[in-house]
Formats: sequence, C-alpha cells, structure tokens
Amino acid sequence: MNSHICDTCGTQFAPSILPPSSCPICSDDRQYVGWSGQSWTTHETLGTRHRLRIGEDAGLLAMDMAGGFGIPQRALLLPTAAGNLLWECLSLVTPEAVARLRESGGVDRIVISHPHFYSSMVEWSEALGQVTILLHAADRAWVQRPSASIEFWEGDSWSLGNGVTLVRTGGHFPGSTALHWDGGVRGGGALFVGDSPHVAMDRRHVSFMYSYPNSVPMRPSDVGNMQNRLAPFDFDDVYGFSWGRNIIGGGRQAVSASFARHFEFMELERTCTSSPPEQVRGG
Repeated sequence: MNSHICDTCGTQFAPSILPPSSCPICSDDRQYVGWSGQSWTTHETLGTRHRLRIGEDAGLLAMDMAGGFGIPQRALLLPTAAGNLLWECLSLVTPEAVARLRESGGVDRIVISHPHFYSSMVEWSEALGQVTILLHAADRAWVQRPSASIEFWEGDSWSLGNGVTLVRTGGHFPGSTALHWDGGVRGGGALFVGDSPHVAMDRRHVSFMYSYPNSVPMRPSDVGNMQNRLAPFDFDDVYGFSWGRNIIGGGRQAVSASFARHFEFMELERTCTSSPPEQVRGG
C-alpha cells in the first residue's frame, strides 16, 4: 500500500491500495483541483523527481521544494528556548534534510499553521524519531493521514513556554495558527504566519483572505478577531509562508497598518453601497 500524495496541494494521505477518489483539501473552495483533474503521486516517486532546497532564510535554517511542487511553502527550524521547532512541513522528506536538522540540534516538535501545509507531516515525524505534531483542534477534520504523533491544542492561544506562544488567528481556516517567538532571531520578537495573515508581495503589508487562489475575501468579523488575538504581541519581524516573503524590521507596525487599511477600505465600501445612487439626468 502507498500513502498517496495529491499533486496539486501536496497533502499525503493514509496508506491505501488505490488512490483516494478525490482530495478533500483541493475540493474545498479555499483550494482548487488541478486543471487537468485530480492526480496523485507517492513519496517514493516524488523523491525521484524533486529535491529540497536547504539554506538560510532571514537567519533561520529553511527548506522548500526546489523547482516547485504543490503549494510553495517553506519549512523553518526555530531554535527557541521552548525547544527546536519545525515550523510548517513539506511533501518530501530527504536524508539530507533530516541530517541537516539533526546537525542543527534536532527537532523537538513540529508546528503547522493550517491544513494546506499539513503535506507529509507524518512522514517527517517518523523520519525525525516520532516527534510530536501540534495542530489546532478546530482543523482536526482536515487531517488525511492520522497518527499517534499528532496532538491537538484548543483555545485562542497556547504557551509552549519560554516566550513561545501559538495564536489561533482563524479566518482562513477555523484553526489557522500563527507562532509568536518573544526573542526571534534578532532579539526584537518574531511572528510566523501561514495564510492568516498573509505577507504581501511588497513585504510591507499583510492581507486577509479566505481563499488566496480563488480571491475570496475574509469575513470582516474574522479579521477583527485576528486583530484582537494578535494585539498583545510585539514583534519586529514577520515570516511569511514562502522563501524570502518576510517583513524584517517594522513588523508590528506593518501588521497594525494593514489591519487599519483593511477596515478603512471596508468602511469606504460600506459608505458607498449605502448611499443612494445619483439620479441620471436626461439629455
């Protein structure tokens, strides 16, 4: 039996003789099924066609799928006082990547922001010695490969101790999670986000969307809840979901300004739509 991997989103499924009939992650309206239809690969096949890029992203050990596969997220090793945390996961595990992580002190826990990045999380856990995978309980239904290594946390925040806190930002998925590290790499604090919020291409703002590929905006109430849950935290840096997509310096100000801009535009839209249309004058 194989643990099939969806070609479009990169999620690995529980072992089966035949591939699943569909990928629930891609069938959901936050994602999409590939234009050529649902297709599958396996971890073994993936390893013959792809490799991992391993290097440094803004002071942290980083890895992603070289040449692109699925969703282009990258994983980061966070050497915190609460342990070495692997933030996010990839679809492919390689001996080189595992060796690099072990050389860097190993991994104590895997923390993932939301279901689009669950990828081959169980494969990674097993390769690293059955390390715990931390996911928010609100997204439990999206786990496609169950494992005893998965632990679910609940509530709007959860301290891992020693200045590391998980924050349920919600909005994109009910359990969408950000990680706040008091010290960060540069000493001024860092916020690690997936898609909720999402670091914009200009690397000066963040955005708030229910679906990024399908351009569906996030509910205003969800954006407001996110703003409130992140309000207690200070940070200089914001690490986005892919390589180099980070706000280094001025991160707290950038996030606060992005919330303010979002609600300003929402208020302008509300005002415009509630005003009576101008009368059309005849010629």
